[in-house]
Amino acid sequence: MFGRTTFLASTMAGVLALGLTAVQADTLRFWTTEEQPERLAKQEEMAAAFKDKTGIEVEVIPVSESDLGTRTTAAFAAGDLPDVIYHTLQYALPWAEAGILDTEAATEVLENLGASTFAPGAVAMAAVEDGVASVPVDGWTQMVVYRKDLFEENGLAAPDSYEAILAAVEKLHNPPEMFGFVAATKIDENFMSQVLEHVFLANGVSPVNGDGFSALDEKKTIEALEFYKAIAEASPPGDLFWKQSRELYFAGKAAMIIWSPFILDELAGLRDSAPPTITDDPTSTELASKTGVVTTLKGPSNPDGAAWADIRYFGITNDADTEAAMQFVEFSMDDGYMSTLSIAPEGKFPIRRGTSDNATEFVDGWAKLPVGVDRKAPLTDLYDAETISTIVSGLDTASRWGVKEGQLSLASKMINSQVINRYVREYIDGERDAAATVAKLNEELAKIQ
Repeated sequence: MFGRTTFLASTMAGVLALGLTAVQADTLRFWTTEEQPERLAKQEEMAAAFKDKTGIEVEVIPVSESDLGTRTTAAFAAGDLPDVIYHTLQYALPWAEAGILDTEAATEVLENLGASTFAPGAVAMAAVEDGVASVPVDGWTQMVVYRKDLFEENGLAAPDSYEAILAAVEKLHNPPEMFGFVAATKIDENFMSQVLEHVFLANGVSPVNGDGFSALDEKKTIEALEFYKAIAEASPPGDLFWKQSRELYFAGKAAMIIWSPFILDELAGLRDSAPPTITDDPTSTELASKTGVVTTLKGPSNPDGAAWADIRYFGITNDADTEAAMQFVEFSMDDGYMSTLSIAPEGKFPIRRGTSDNATEFVDGWAKLPVGVDRKAPLTDLYDAETISTIVSGLDTASRWGVKEGQLSLASKMINSQVINRYVREYIDGERDAAATVAKLNEELAKIQ
């Protein structure tokens, strides 16, 4: 940091001595995919606070997430990249490899802030040689949402493993009053793809390695398939996706579901479009008070477990005013971090937990941010401290197929092909046994390039 600052100071002194202005150096361009009006307004407020502190103006430029890849590639080719890009996980490593991102600057920011203050899983997902491609900002992990009250009444352990979930299913499954689980079984829904990847990751199963396709491990995959069939058999019949799982859980007719954290405010009756129906009061927080969550799920062949995660990053580009861009990212992850997270707290878990002086400063602050749509309340009013800690802890084991192997693009093609969904559903329906399903999956996945 000292070297960069000294160089910038000497350069600026030279420019001013010539009587020139440095307008460009005082205006940063920041691309963000958080383009909804309310979220843009919050980012504008943060940019204004940064200007008040540093004198550096930030132009907040909304970019649709679907257009981000093509716009960035075009800007790179034209030598006209913005200074900082808020981007999804899928771009971190490819952009670093292509020369779009200044990995040295991102790594320096991480070190300046204290790498140990960040969730290790989120950092690892952006790891490059000698550092990181981009600075991890926020994210969320898939969760097992469960009726904590029923688990406690029946002496059941939290459903953080295949074994614990199956034990709970055996005890609590009593249809039609109560289904043990509501698994995803609708093959053309991305929801099933995400849930299956979460379940497979939990047991250390992956279809890729550093060279590309890697045959699914038969033993581990059979364990995952048998588990998934068991929870599907404890679910209602039919083609199930997020809608049924939420409705049944909200009606008090499901012991466990897998969902994203965007359910957290709905559980507490804060969103009129998705009210809990377990009581006559759609604004009641009763169901939230009876709910626990698990983020890191473990399979028998992977005792450390994993959490399917969606992580977002600040990328400093190679066209940036580097020093100013680093200052902006550091501000956004420190003095301005609560503003960053407040854009959508229920889906922006704090990847930076705290500071060297207060290890939980940002987790504590995040838990007090208001969530909800039609009504607002902080998570601390809705969930106990243990549940909030569990929500955030999933970022420690955050994972996705193909990230550490540099094969996220190929893994995404495999997932989006819905091959896995189709053959898992056929296995559940009894069309072939587990070993034959693994063989069929390997045969079909090998064809995807």
